[in-house]
Amino acid sequence: MDLKNFLIEDGVNPKLIDDVDYFRRYHKVDSNAIDRIPSLSNYFYGKEIWEMVISALLEGEHVLLSGPKATGKNLLADNVCHLFGRPQWNVSFNVNTDSANLIGTDTFENNEVKLRKGPVYHCATYGGFGVFDEINMAKNDAVVVLHSALDYRRIIDIPGYEKIALNDATRFIGTMNYDYAGTKDLNEALVSRFLVVDIPKVDEPKLMKILRDDFPDADKEILNQFIGVFIDLQMKSENGEISTKAVDLRGLIASLKTIRRGLRPRLAIQMGITGKTFDEYEKEIVEDVIRTRIPEAWTVEDVFPSR
Repeated sequence: MDLKNFLIEDGVNPKLIDDVDYFRRYHKVDSNAIDRIPSLSNYFYGKEIWEMVISALLEGEHVLLSGPKATGKNLLADNVCHLFGRPQWNVSFNVNTDSANLIGTDTFENNEVKLRKGPVYHCATYGGFGVFDEINMAKNDAVVVLHSALDYRRIIDIPGYEKIALNDATRFIGTMNYDYAGTKDLNEALVSRFLVVDIPKVDEPKLMKILRDDFPDADKEILNQFIGVFIDLQMKSENGEISTKAVDLRGLIASLKTIRRGLRPRLAIQMGITGKTFDEYEKEIVEDVIRTRIPEAWTVEDVFPSR
C-alpha cells in the first residue's frame, strides 16, 4: 500500500490529500533534486498529527515536531517529504553546528572565492523541505540563520553574496527531543516562526500496529512481550529510575530483524536494548525488565514460527 492510500485508510481528511496532490502538480521538482525525495519502508501512524502537519505546510508554515524520544519524529519528517514529493535536506544539529554548516562555506576555485553551498541554500533554491534535527542544540551563530530562513519575508541574506529568495515550495521542519544532553530551550523568536506539533509517546496499540506491519510473520503473543519490554522501560524512564537510552524503538525493531535473521532472542535484545546504556546499575535494571518478558530459552522459531 502506498502512503496516500495508507493515510486515506487511516481516516485522514481526503480534502487534505487532494490539496497535497495539487501542491505536487503545481510545484515541479528540478531533475537535479529528484533523487533527494525520500523513499519509505515504514509509515507514521497518527491521524490527527498528520492532519495538523499537512494543513500547516499547505498554508506555507514551518513545523516544529517536539516530543520525547522514540515517538517517530524523524520518521514523520521523512513521510511528509515523500507525501509532498519534495527533495529533502537534513541538518543534524550539535554543539559545533554553525552558520557555515547551513548556508555554505567559502572555497577557492579557479583563482576566485566561491560559495560551496550548504543544505539550507540548496533547500531554498530547489524548493525542498529542510529537516532541522535536534534544533534545540543550535548555537547562537546558527540560530541567526534559522531566524532568516524561517522569517515571513522568505529571504536569506548572505554577507558577501547575493540574497536568496526562498522558492515558494520551500518549507522547514524542526525536530526536538526533551531533556537530551546539550539541548536548551528555544528562544521565543525562533519558536514563533513555527507551528508546533507535540508528538505523544508511543502506546501499546500503536506499537503493535508498527511491529505487525514490519513483522507480519511474528507470533502475536510473543510480539506482545517485546512491546511490554519497551512500555515497561518507558515507564521506568518517566519515573526517573533509568535514563532514556534503553527506551529505543529503533533498537527494538533492529533486534527483531536480527532474530528473524536467525539470532537467539536474548542476544538480539542485548544488542538492541541492553547495550544502549553503559551504566552498570542501569543496565541491571534493564536486564531485570527483559528477564520478566523474554525467557532465555526462547528460540528464533518461538518468535517467528514459519522459519
